[in-house]
Amino acid sequence: MTTTLRQDVSQTSRDILVEDPRTRRHRRLWTPAFLVAILITLALVVASLLVGQFDVFGGEDWENFWMFGITRVPRTVALILAGAAMAMCGVIMQLLTQNRFVEPSTMGTTEWAGLGLILVMWLFPYATLFERMMGAVVMSFIGTMVFFLFLRRVSLKSSLIVPIIGIMLGAVVSSFSTYLALVTDRLQTLSIWFQGSFTGVIQGRYELLWIVLIVTVLVFITADQFTVAGLGKDMATNVGLNYALVLFMGTAMVAVATGVTATVVGVLPFLGLVVPNIVSLFRGDDLRTNLPWVVLVGICTVTICDLIGRLIIAPFEIPVGMVLGLVGGAVFLGLLLRQRKKGGLVT
Repeated sequence: MTTTLRQDVSQTSRDILVEDPRTRRHRRLWTPAFLVAILITLALVVASLLVGQFDVFGGEDWENFWMFGITRVPRTVALILAGAAMAMCGVIMQLLTQNRFVEPSTMGTTEWAGLGLILVMWLFPYATLFERMMGAVVMSFIGTMVFFLFLRRVSLKSSLIVPIIGIMLGAVVSSFSTYLALVTDRLQTLSIWFQGSFTGVIQGRYELLWIVLIVTVLVFITADQFTVAGLGKDMATNVGLNYALVLFMGTAMVAVATGVTATVVGVLPFLGLVVPNIVSLFRGDDLRTNLPWVVLVGICTVTICDLIGRLIIAPFEIPVGMVLGLVGGAVFLGLLLRQRKKGGLVT
């Protein structure tokens, strides 16, 4: 029964998307463009391993190997996992809300994760990194569900209303988090968290990010369900999809990925907004064939921003969140102008 339903949903998503010329043109994954994208990603990964103030080719051999293993390798692995996971979070939320302007930082999920971190550190001062992560994940899930409840009660006359609601909710939660951080003398910790940086990612502080790899695999497995859910509740229900279950599953995946990433790295603003929109511009909206592209572009985006942050004022670093905020904000404005030109802001 489950296999038959999965096949029906997969066939339905293919039937609906087959009319998109870009989907037909890019249905094959292993194209020359994809191979070039893989090579570019590998080149950026190598650059991340080699770029920095520590000379990996100098000093004693054992010292080089030790420093390289506890600093550069964990940082690069964190870039790969965080970039892929947060980009895919943007894809999931854009499908579930049917809005291209939505991702964890424009729907308040990251702010709820920050509130979870502050609450755990306040209630349990000696909490481990894993316990802080659990608090961030739980609050991320609660915040995302609150966001969906607000959407159900608001008349969406414009596609801009959805991110505006998320940003407003995030601002309220952020204000409360700031107040708690102020009275508990953790304001500096909160400010560092909001910057989003890979500077402190070393061996022993990044291993939790492997959890988001599980989320990434699950998204690949359930891609067809999310594609059909993106057509709307009525259409998804008509083809036999359990829309409520898919919504719950997507929210849980986003909460886990956001909570883990926020605990280890901090906020990576607009990453889930920029990457899916860039991919859909030249590949259409077939989620299953787009996911590998979303992963690669997400990794490339966060790695490039991290390299810029490391090099622009070396030997000091600019937090990657600041670079992403600048790039993502510019892309967000570009998307707004593009939608306005096409007359797509009013629904």
